[in-house]
Amino acid sequence: MRFIYNLFFSIFFVLASPYYFWRMRRRGNWRSGFSQRFGYYDSKLKQAITNRHTLWMHAVSVGEVNVCTQLIRALEPRLPNLKIIVSTTTTTGMGELQKKLPTHIGKIYYPVDRKSCVTRALCTIRPTAIVLVEAEIWPNFIWRARDMSIPLFLVNARLSDRSFPRYKRFGILFRQLFGAFTGVGAQSETDAGKLRQLGCRSEAINIVGSLKFDAAKIEEKRLLNVPAMLNQLGVPPNAPILVAGSTHDGEEVILGEQFRRLRERFPSLFLVLVPRHFERSREVGRELDRLGLKFVYRNEITASAEFPAGKIDCLLGNTTGELRHFYEHATVIFVGKSLTAEGGQNPIEPGALGKPMVFGPNMQNFAEIVRSFLERDGAVQVQGAAELETVLEELLLDANRRDELGRNALAVVRENLGAIERTVDMIVKHLEGGELYIAPRKR
Repeated sequence: MRFIYNLFFSIFFVLASPYYFWRMRRRGNWRSGFSQRFGYYDSKLKQAITNRHTLWMHAVSVGEVNVCTQLIRALEPRLPNLKIIVSTTTTTGMGELQKKLPTHIGKIYYPVDRKSCVTRALCTIRPTAIVLVEAEIWPNFIWRARDMSIPLFLVNARLSDRSFPRYKRFGILFRQLFGAFTGVGAQSETDAGKLRQLGCRSEAINIVGSLKFDAAKIEEKRLLNVPAMLNQLGVPPNAPILVAGSTHDGEEVILGEQFRRLRERFPSLFLVLVPRHFERSREVGRELDRLGLKFVYRNEITASAEFPAGKIDCLLGNTTGELRHFYEHATVIFVGKSLTAEGGQNPIEPGALGKPMVFGPNMQNFAEIVRSFLERDGAVQVQGAAELETVLEELLLDANRRDELGRNALAVVRENLGAIERTVDMIVKHLEGGELYIAPRKR
């Protein structure tokens, strides 16, 4: 099986490399740490881990990085002598790691899943344990870690209706990989059942809930003064703000067209559009131009920038890590990747801020979480663009309804806190009895 996988992976790697290299160039800052993707590390990192027990945590991109950051805050007091190394796959994920984590936490790129790259990386870092955030399953990495007797943990594990059949179809490969995990933190009983079918041992599975509820509630420093920025843009202090977060291709045009019509009834309405991938911002800008909307890119707003009242219709995000700050000052929120794309984006952040949110029919990646919000009347799900416009208009007209949705959403978030501590307990339990010092849990 390993031979067949490595043969096909090598062929795929060669054929797909130009595309992935183009994507990295498009996102920018690709040269920094490039050699780490092949398991080569500088002397600074090697020196930092010399004679140290290390914990390797992996977070694919921005969403997983946010969860990983909060998990580290809870793990460090319990494992004070452990050196933590965090890997990510994307340059945007690395930017978030560098922004959110202190300097004593090592930050690297995850190695390409070629046998030589993975072996070089694991033999250099020699982790005491490995924690993968969500279902990020790369065979060579897991095979080599298992060969080296390194405990593997999968946390915040969820399997969407789309990914589960894929894993199941290739069960001959993935059953042994899922069976390699020492501990698995599942988000729900539904996810636990799917994980058992894929080969996870029942005794390894712990139902802890979604770590994203805890991650959304952690207070962070306010690095962005949104009211001051809106004032610079000439937006009246009490103007309603429609924030469309983590949007995907096609959604910006729909929101832009609807915004134009809604402005006829709400003249001071202001639109904040934040595409999920900031490198699409120029393309989105051209679409807004065609709609006749006057917009400003986020990175064009300097301390000295001033715009006359009524001059700007829309703020177009082309930076990372600031969406939460815009959500905090929204009147109504649309959660993207739910109307014209499948999967959906995280609805917990708007809920944790007590904000009224709307999303489309395609929220498969957050099915259990969405069900919780809908059952408690903490969100509105629409089935298409026409219904979205109707709901946005209703919410902009009805402050009481907005408050009710926000209160209910916040209640759902509060009821689901605690997953981080339960996950930490799971990891610590399996590391007890070794050479590591484990501090008692603070009460």
